[in-house]
Amino acid sequence: MKTFGTQGPVNPKENYVVSRTEEIADFVDRVKKGKYIVLFAPRQTGKTTLFRAAIDALIANAYFPIQLNFELYVDCSASDFYISFYRRFCEEIENVFEKYGATPSEALCQFLNNTEVTNQVTMMEFFKELAHLLPHHSNSQKVVLIIDEFDAIPPDAVRGFLHSLRYIYLGQSEIRCPYSVGIVGVKNITQLNYDRSISPFNIQDEFHLPNFTFVQVQELLEQYTEEVGQAFDTEVIIAIHKQTAGQPFLVNRCAQILTEEMDIPKTETITMAHFSKAHTRLLEEGNTNIRHLLTNIRRDRRFERVLMRIASYERGLRFNPDDEIMDELTMYGVIAKGTDGMCEIVNPIYQHRILQAFKPLFNGLESEYFSEENGDDFIDYLTPEGVIEMEALLDNFQAFIARAGFRILQVPDTPQEYVGQHLLYAYLDHFINIVGANMFLEVQTGRGRIDLLIVHNQHKYIVETKIWEGDRYYQAGKKQLAAYLKLEGAQEGYYVVFDHRNNPTPRAETETIDGLTIRSYVIPVVQEQPSSV
Repeated sequence: MKTFGTQGPVNPKENYVVSRTEEIADFVDRVKKGKYIVLFAPRQTGKTTLFRAAIDALIANAYFPIQLNFELYVDCSASDFYISFYRRFCEEIENVFEKYGATPSEALCQFLNNTEVTNQVTMMEFFKELAHLLPHHSNSQKVVLIIDEFDAIPPDAVRGFLHSLRYIYLGQSEIRCPYSVGIVGVKNITQLNYDRSISPFNIQDEFHLPNFTFVQVQELLEQYTEEVGQAFDTEVIIAIHKQTAGQPFLVNRCAQILTEEMDIPKTETITMAHFSKAHTRLLEEGNTNIRHLLTNIRRDRRFERVLMRIASYERGLRFNPDDEIMDELTMYGVIAKGTDGMCEIVNPIYQHRILQAFKPLFNGLESEYFSEENGDDFIDYLTPEGVIEMEALLDNFQAFIARAGFRILQVPDTPQEYVGQHLLYAYLDHFINIVGANMFLEVQTGRGRIDLLIVHNQHKYIVETKIWEGDRYYQAGKKQLAAYLKLEGAQEGYYVVFDHRNNPTPRAETETIDGLTIRSYVIPVVQEQPSSV
């Protein structure tokens, strides 16, 4: 039986695989036009899997594809790199002939044995001669060079290597070799070019590899259903795509948990109750994808302020590819440019883990969640029938912030601008762990609003949180929440806005909007410290 692959490139013989038919056809079409193609995308997005499938398509079209991987060259000198590059290239020539069921000519073998490649000039001369020694029919002379993990190329080799490829591309040779090049990696060309005064590879044709669409996620899960017979509720497929935004690793990992690790009888349909448990596990585990995410967002303390601003302010941040921080966060696959030109965090699971990563381990205020007078505990906000008294729970949060006063600004390692949202998230996270509920992040626009969806006993409780940006945004937020409640089939929602102005006025009000109940809070978070005099 096949499985959902999460360890390296997926193999169609062993794993369920999204066909990526359109993407492969697009790549092959560019090869036919002789393009020099670059694909730079975060790790575990399916780059290598795509290009392996593309190589099969090129073989079917009688091209001569050579696939190399530069991962092992990261600590090599330039000379050692070129020597090894040539050896691997010769091995791949033999592999391609084998795939065609043919053997290299004696002249080609003699040429390969007597040639040395030690720098970019000898490499260029090698390519020039190679073109005349390959079989002369159809597309077989057209060498397609595909390089994976290109950004591991030694720094002192990258400039000359790219200059040589550019020289070949712009040359007047009747038979260009390589005819087409595919460069695959995480860092883009500008990040690799150590001489910023000149671009040695301004001929590149950029190739974008999108996340899985809903239809592709559906296709992937249907392969499992056809083989095993176990179906997924449509609502589950929608939830997987929504929470992962189609990120290939996360899609496969979620499906892997549901089908391999939860012991759901194969005769049962996989439901939202199952998904809730799988989603909770995915939010808590330390898989390789999440470890990469957390390592990357912790590289620079400035990342926290940018990410929290994207998540917290509806006005957001305009995407600027020339900004160093945005460029790095994009390279790591944490943010992307939205359709409106603004920055967005790429999926709800990442946003949840980002909030968890930046949340202080202890905020120092846990003992004041409840007043000494009433002595409440979190369990008191759950009725005997299992209904969460969300209004009372949030009323208590508002009172807790007022009791804590200026001390909320002393929460360690937390920018004051976002301390309110950190405290609310920690407060609700503490609550759901005690009562056994589940909490999801629902990202509607990728910025400006953090929608928390709490699920308990098959009932949904929706809390939207923002930072005050003026009364117009405050009132508009209520209508946005009402529209979201309709989509989720909920009758009431909760709206928490943190106000950082010098003289904020606290509010707590309940309104009916479009037949739905909205309980709104405006909570001051700038509290003046009492004078010590």
